[in-house]
Amino acid sequence: MSVVWLGTPLWMWASFFALVIAILSFDLGILHKENKEIGVAESVKLSAFYIALGLTFGGWVWWYLGSESGLAYMTGFVVEKTLALDNVFVIALIFSFFAVPRLYQHRVLFWGILGVIVLRAIMIGVGATLVAEFAWILYIFAAFLVFTGIKMLVMKEAEPDVSDNALVRFMRRRFNVTEEHHGERFFVKQVNPKTGRMTWFITPLFMALVMVEVADVIFAVDSVPAIFAITTDPFIVYTSNIFAILGLRALYFALAAMIHRFRYLKPALAVVLIFIGSKIFVADLLGLEKFPAALSLGVTFAIIATGVVWSLVKTREEQQPA
Repeated sequence: MSVVWLGTPLWMWASFFALVIAILSFDLGILHKENKEIGVAESVKLSAFYIALGLTFGGWVWWYLGSESGLAYMTGFVVEKTLALDNVFVIALIFSFFAVPRLYQHRVLFWGILGVIVLRAIMIGVGATLVAEFAWILYIFAAFLVFTGIKMLVMKEAEPDVSDNALVRFMRRRFNVTEEHHGERFFVKQVNPKTGRMTWFITPLFMALVMVEVADVIFAVDSVPAIFAITTDPFIVYTSNIFAILGLRALYFALAAMIHRFRYLKPALAVVLIFIGSKIFVADLLGLEKFPAALSLGVTFAIIATGVVWSLVKTREEQQPA
């Protein structure tokens, strides 16, 4: 009899983590053994590779765990991938503020993904425990998603000011920070001008890494409740999250150059959050045990596809000369 952890056989968890480690090792050890700038063409190819991996894993989930689990995984994967687009904009601001050279941006994103794997595991573990103990938590998650979606629709979002960020001010006040980059190094030992002694300093590259990690935690506040509103299976929740995020590094370099083309995707994301949150209440009103998974995936995909197409069409028209 196999050992079960969080409702799923331990060998499935072990296999998943082994696969993720193999993917990251291949990425860092072979594809990006040396620091280099990643162009748009390479970024698109890598993104396609990671999306194919995520969908292939989803196909396996469908085959092994059944169609309902497969549909839940695919819905979570699509939602998380789309929410990650918002993260790209913030990461671009962080890299710009700290003047991170393109040569080292992949390094920051790679280590950032490792942090995400751990942080998401903690947040999803806590969420799964709360849902298992207090089923009504799902309704709070759902109401929060509806509120967040409506807020995104009606409120104009201001561009984040990294220079005024409390964490940036705290790090500069409490730690020795170099003004310039030192290659790919996060820490460097040099003479402290105040004491005349050799002291460890953190570099702007490390500060950028910390800010990227914090940005993901903030975005997880939306994405984790969203996936729990789709399924409460911790294995589906976590694997769909991680596979969607794994390709974020590759996707970043393609999207950062054309993020302005997705200007109208935000309303689509807001509608998706409202839909995912409200379907829990709708299912109760209709006397359904659960909102149909196939319908949920279809509606989610349709909303996002509409937002993407509308963004591309609208921004193309705006760029045309009057």
